[in-house]
This record gives sequence, C-alpha cells and structure tokens, in this order.
Amino acid sequence: MDIIIAGDGEVGLHLAEALEHSDHNITIVDPHEELLRMMESHSDLMTIAGDSTSINVLQKANVKKADMVIAVLHDEHINLLTGILAKKLGAKRVIARVNTMENIRQEAWRIYQDLGIDGIVSPEDIAAQEIVSLLKQTGATEVYDFAGGKLEMYMMKIEDKAAIVNKTLDEVQDRFKHLDFKPVAVHRRQNTFIPHGADRLMAGDMLYVISKPQAIKELMSLSGKQRYNIRNVMIIGGGRVGRITAKRLENDMDIKIIEVDKNRCMELSNTLSNTLVVNADARDVDMLEEEGIKSVDAFIAVTENTETNILTCLQAKAYGVKRTIALVENIDYIDISQNIGIDTIINKKLIAASYIVRYTLGDNVSTLKVLSGIDADIVEFVVPDGCLATMRSINRLHVPDGAIIAGIIRGEQSHIATGEFQIEADDRVVVFALPNAIKEVEKLFR
Repeated sequence: MDIIIAGDGEVGLHLAEALEHSDHNITIVDPHEELLRMMESHSDLMTIAGDSTSINVLQKANVKKADMVIAVLHDEHINLLTGILAKKLGAKRVIARVNTMENIRQEAWRIYQDLGIDGIVSPEDIAAQEIVSLLKQTGATEVYDFAGGKLEMYMMKIEDKAAIVNKTLDEVQDRFKHLDFKPVAVHRRQNTFIPHGADRLMAGDMLYVISKPQAIKELMSLSGKQRYNIRNVMIIGGGRVGRITAKRLENDMDIKIIEVDKNRCMELSNTLSNTLVVNADARDVDMLEEEGIKSVDAFIAVTENTETNILTCLQAKAYGVKRTIALVENIDYIDISQNIGIDTIINKKLIAASYIVRYTLGDNVSTLKVLSGIDADIVEFVVPDGCLATMRSINRLHVPDGAIIAGIIRGEQSHIATGEFQIEADDRVVVFALPNAIKEVEKLFR
C-alpha cells in the first residue's frame, strides 16, 4: 500500500512506526522539519515538511496514487479538510482523527461520508470506552472483547502470593484443565515473550490470557486478584476523556470529577446530570481527603498532564483505592508507571494506532488491538476460503516465531486453540503477534 500520514507530532510518528513492519510505502507530511529530520535518520520513511491542507503539498506527496491517507493532527478541522482534499485529489481511502463528541455522532458521520471521508477515529472516545470496560472487569489490568464477547483477552499482573507463582505453564494448565484459557504472552522486566509449557510464571509478571468469559472469575483468583464492586469513582480531569467517561458511568455509579479550570467546570455541570463537579487542583492532598478519597473504589486520572496523572494515582494508592487508571501520553513512561503500582495505563496514541492500522491489513481483519505497555498486537481475522490456515491443523501450520493462534469463533461457539484444531473458512481467529511476526501471520489468512 502507498500510505500518506498527515501528522504534527508523536501520533503520526507512532503510527508510522506501527506500519513500518509491513510492506507499505509510507510518506509522512508534518509541519515540523526538525522532527522529520529525526525520523529520516532512524528509518526509511519518506518525509515532506508542510501543511497537509495545501494542495501543492498533497500533490508533492503523490496523493493521486495513495491507497490511503491518514490525518491524525491535533486539530480535527485540519484532519477533516485534509481528508476531503485528499479524496478529491485521487486518494482511494481517507481516515481522519476527530476530537469532539459532536463529530462522532451519526448525523455528522453521514455528512463526512458524503464528503469522501471513509473512516473517523476518536482516541478520546475509545479511551473512555476502555475505562468503562475496565471498571466492569475489576481484576484485569487490560481487557478486550472479540466477536461480541465470545472470547476475551485479559492482562493480569501476577501478585506475590498468587497460586501460580513459580509454577510452569504446563503445571498450571494441567491443574486447572477445566478452565478454557490460553496464556499468549508474558511481559517481564521490559521484555515480552510468548511462553511455552516449561516457562515458569513469576511474581510481577504481566500475563496476557485469552479465555471464554465464564473462566475469568477463577483466572483472576489464580493471579492473586480479587473481584470487587465499584460504586464510587473519582475522575481527575474534565477534558474529553473524563467527560465522556463520566457521561457513560453516571447512571450506574457515583461519579465525582475534580477539574482545575473554572470555565470547564461550568461546561461539565451543563453536560452531566448525575455527576458531582468540583473546581479544585487534584494535586492538593488536603482537598482529596476532604472530597472523600479514602472511600473511593476507583480513581481515574485523565488530565492533559502525564506527570499529574501518575502522581495523583500513586497518591490514591497510598489512600487504599482499589483501582487506579492513568492517562499516560508519553509512551516511554508506560512500563515504569505499571511497575510502580498504577493498575492500568491508557495511551491515546496506541488507541489511535489500533483503530487505524486495522484498515491497512485487508478486509479479512475485523479487529486489531495494539496493546499498552508492550510492543505487540492482537488481531482477529475472518478466515477466507482456500487460505493457508485452512489447509491443515494448527500444530502443522507454519506459525512464525513471535505469534500464537489463541482462539477461534465459529458461528455462536468459541474455542480455545489447541494443536489438533482445524480452522475452517468463515471462522474468526484471534492471533497474538509481536511486530516482526505480523507480516508472516497475514500470509496464513490471505
């Protein structure tokens, strides 16, 4: 594919890096010449310094031959205009990042389609939905559904006193064979690997598991986690992520938003009907005590300042809050944040990449999730008739190192992948893959 990425910073850079492992010709259009020089020195990407809403710049990027144009600048108006111009100039497909709730409504989406936009992505909206899902699965650090929840992926941090500490995977799976689950990856001390039967699980490991929904409760207890009910939620930051999260939770939970900007507080009070809005600085420890942080079940820090989010989550942990979720925009901080005790990290760059990279993988990819904290993807393929994956059982397929077939959905039935399982056309197959393996995995499902 010939792909043009219009960006203005880290989102475009991260997306380019996510796509670089595949056989795509990537051109980046960005107004920051210094950033582009840095990118050129570390990759083979083609770069053009300029404004993506300039017809001359788009023509210089050879937009008429582009299979896809992806606009992910911070300003949604620039993204939408870039997409409309690119389509008029001959681009086959255009994807635009938007930020406001107004632009993700169905009425707006229909208008953008008429103007030539093929897809919109709102990282803030997806981030809020991930937070809502996490609060419903209280023991999991990261959670994702496949095929409408028929299979689920969880990331669980193994606690010191967990029943599976120092046990090999063979021992765990033999002892708990009644559970339908498959470990697909372990993240340990900044290293991610696909585990084998003889590998031992250690305290502090982040274990990625595919399972059927009914197995999750017991799996949580094996990792040393306890399920608990969440009723009281404190959200730090009333920006788009905080506002959308509160809107989706306020009828089911007691929500309190702490926001330092007085004008934004007024807007929140007009938007939210069952949420208490407090105008205060979350870094004020005395204020947090006065607002009842000791009785909070979940603490969500989603301000525009990563350091504030990390520090306030650590403060909440010190008060005994069961669940902490932090918005961390600096990707380099993700691993550190998880290791110092924050339960879950949300990163909008990874969220945007998850949505957009899926468009580049072909029509048979129905879902792709770029995982937080590790350089890996989990992909759901719809199996076409006659592809290599249907030719023999899983244990006889040439699955590349760095990838593992985790589960299969066939009709209304879900199955955890075993070596003897035979994949059939129209199955939905969930695959975990490290970056160096994704290209070979795609070949199995073409």
